[in-house]
Amino acid sequence: MGDVQKVIGLMSGTSLDGVDAALLETDGENIAVPGPALGAPYDPETRAMLREALEEAKGVAAGAPVPYSIRDAERRLTEAHADAVKALLKKAELRAQDVSLIGFHGQTILHRPAQRWTWQIGDGALLAKLTGIDVVNDFRSADVKAGGQGAPLVPLYHAVLARNAKKTALQPPLVFVNIGGVANVTYINGDEVLAFDTGPGNAPIDDWAMNHTKKPVDEGGALARQGRVDDRALAEMLDNEFFEKVPPKSLDRLDFGIDAVNGLSPTDGAATLTAFTAASIARAKEHFADLPTTWIVMGGGRHNPVLMGELRSRVNAPVLVAEDAGWNGDFIEAEAFAYLAARSVKGLPLSLPATTGVSRPITGGKLHRK
Repeated sequence: MGDVQKVIGLMSGTSLDGVDAALLETDGENIAVPGPALGAPYDPETRAMLREALEEAKGVAAGAPVPYSIRDAERRLTEAHADAVKALLKKAELRAQDVSLIGFHGQTILHRPAQRWTWQIGDGALLAKLTGIDVVNDFRSADVKAGGQGAPLVPLYHAVLARNAKKTALQPPLVFVNIGGVANVTYINGDEVLAFDTGPGNAPIDDWAMNHTKKPVDEGGALARQGRVDDRALAEMLDNEFFEKVPPKSLDRLDFGIDAVNGLSPTDGAATLTAFTAASIARAKEHFADLPTTWIVMGGGRHNPVLMGELRSRVNAPVLVAEDAGWNGDFIEAEAFAYLAARSVKGLPLSLPATTGVSRPITGGKLHRK
């Protein structure tokens, strides 16, 4: 146990929707008390720059010079995160000197763990300068270089939440489900922790909605609700070796596309992609030692009632949202990177063999002084 500090966690997920910023009081070990949080949506130009960076990164070889367009996107991203920090400080009625550290995830634009390469843009040194607070970033590289998947990294924070869940009626085994652009699960049963990406989250649904409605998400599942699931297309998408692969395992945002539903109506395509996300999450139970008593969903996907309905129909246990357990499901990932930043500066592990497949517990992150 160490000194409890105020740490800000920042997350920009694969949905490319904006910055989540959350304050956490933590010792990086057993204490984690959430504070104020906020979401800062990206403006359309920033979102477009990040999407272009995702596409351009696919053509960049490891170690090659970074294209100017990606550098421009990185600066814009960093400035948006600095603005989010300042807004959170104002909301919390704090000054920069009241906060010990920022955990800055950045934006993943390429994830190729088989090549021992993961790429998150975000200038930690610039963010420290703009905010006047020390910054930890680059959380994933050390794990990937050591042979791990580099993802998911939130499970150690889920484990803290699970320990605190003893105060509630929740009984193990528990499964935490995060539905962002990619979906992942953390299975916790006592000291046993297993985590892995399950497949697509919101990303294919969002891309389909953008293509057909010019809106970045299928708000409230409105498009999917009007459609019917195409069983042929769903079966085709589920016939993927990824689902058979023994975890830990991880994905890039673009690993699952929308080709299988091309040719379907806008509503049927949305319904089928939504069912696919739910079905791939439900298949995670094939890898659990014991069936979970409860599934707890966090992330943007929990706001989609059609997706939640599909998930409930496919798992044989209660499915709750994070708020049912007393947590804020929009900001758990941001809180997690605050927790991981505190662990990083203490040299504590950020990942385990059962969460990323790394050969031993390993720390990570790079510290940038203000």
